[in-house]
Amino acid sequence: MHAISPSQIKKKFDHLAPWMDEKCRRLWAATEAQSLGYGGVSAVAQATRFSRTTIQSGIRELATKPVPAPQVEGVTSRRIRTVGGGRPPITQTDKTLLQTLAGLVAPSTRGDPMRPLLWTCKSVRNLAGELARQGHPISHMKVAQLLQDLGYSLQANRKTHEGASNPDRNAQFEHINQQITVFQGRGQPVISVDTKKKELVGEFKNGGREWRPHSQPEKVNVYDFVSNGQGKAIPYGIYDLVENQGWVSVGLDHDTAEFACASIGRWWQMMGRASYPQATELLVLADGGGSNSSRTRLWKYCLQQLASQVGLTMAVCHFPPATSKWNKIEHRMFCHITQNWRGKPLTSHEVVVNLIGSTTTRTGLKIKAELDPNSYQPGRKISDQQMAALQIERDPFHGEWNYKITPTRNPS
Repeated sequence: MHAISPSQIKKKFDHLAPWMDEKCRRLWAATEAQSLGYGGVSAVAQATRFSRTTIQSGIRELATKPVPAPQVEGVTSRRIRTVGGGRPPITQTDKTLLQTLAGLVAPSTRGDPMRPLLWTCKSVRNLAGELARQGHPISHMKVAQLLQDLGYSLQANRKTHEGASNPDRNAQFEHINQQITVFQGRGQPVISVDTKKKELVGEFKNGGREWRPHSQPEKVNVYDFVSNGQGKAIPYGIYDLVENQGWVSVGLDHDTAEFACASIGRWWQMMGRASYPQATELLVLADGGGSNSSRTRLWKYCLQQLASQVGLTMAVCHFPPATSKWNKIEHRMFCHITQNWRGKPLTSHEVVVNLIGSTTTRTGLKIKAELDPNSYQPGRKISDQQMAALQIERDPFHGEWNYKITPTRNPS
C-alpha cells in the first residue's frame, strides 16, 4: 500500500498544473505513479482524473530517449494540441447519462418494485451494466468517478435510530439519579439488572481475537447450527453500583420474568445479604423491556414473591423506552465479560460460567457466576385477582416506570 493518499496527490497536481503543458502533466503523472509502485497508476488516475491509458502512455514515454521540453513563457500553460483536441468528456457526448445514473442510485429506489436495481448490489459494476442496458455504455471506473461528482461515497449503516422518544425521558433520568442518591445516602443497596445477549454453546466461532501460537487458530464449526451444539446460555446479570460487584446467573431454558427474579434472589443470598446486613430496601434499575419489562405482570408478581421471601421492599425504576444503553450494567459489567471471552469458543456451559467469573478490571470489578439448571415456562399468565393482591405503590411521577413492592406475610 502506498503511503501517499489520492487527496495528497491531487493537492500536488493542483499546485503544479498551471505551470505545465499537457505533455508535462502527463509525464509528471507517470513519474508520480512510478514512484508509488504497485497501485500508483490507479491512485494518480483517481487524483488527477487522467485515464489510466494516458498515465501508462506517459510511463512508456519516460522509458524512451528524452527530448527537449517545450518552452514555457511565464506561468501560462501552453497546449500542444489545438483547442478542442482530444476526446470530449462522456457527459458532453451523452447528455442524459448523469440523470440516468442519479436515478439508479437515489435512496428512493428502495422498495420501489419498478426500479431496475431492486434486490441487487449497487456496486459500480452493476451500475455500469444497467447503464449499458439502457443505452449508456460506460466502464465501471468511470461510474465510480461520476458518483463522486454527484456527491456519493461508499458508506456503511450507522446505528442512530433509538425509537420513539418519550417527552419525559430526561425527567426520568433525573428521577432515577435522585433515587440512587437517596438509597445510597441511607446505606441501602442499588443494583442494575439486565439480560446479556444469548450465546450459542458449542464449537462455534466467537468474535474477537486472542493470542495463540503463530498459524494455530482454534478450529470451530463452519455453521452455527444450534443442533451442532449444547443449546444456549442465557446470562442474567446483577451489578451492584456501590460495591462494584456483579452476579450472573447462566440459564439454560427461557429468559422469563421468573428467571430474572430468581437471579436477583440468588444474588441477594450469595452476595447482597453479606454486603448489606442492615438493608430493608432494594432499588432495582431495569430496562423498560425484556424479561424485566415495566409492562409484564409476571415481573411484578415474582418481585412480590421475592420481596416477601427476603423481607425487603423492592423499589423499581425502569429506563425510558429506547434508552437501555444508559443502564449501568451494560458498560460497567457486560462489556468487560465480552472482552474477556473474545476469540474463545464457548464450548460448554461450564466454560461460560468460568469465563464470566474470571472477569476483572483495573478498577476492582469482581463477578461471580453460577449455572441455573431450573426450567422456566414461557407464557405464564397472571390473573387480575393475583395482580390486585400485590402490595404495590406507584410513584406519582410515571407510576408505570417507578413503583415499590412491599413484603407480605404470606407470599403466594
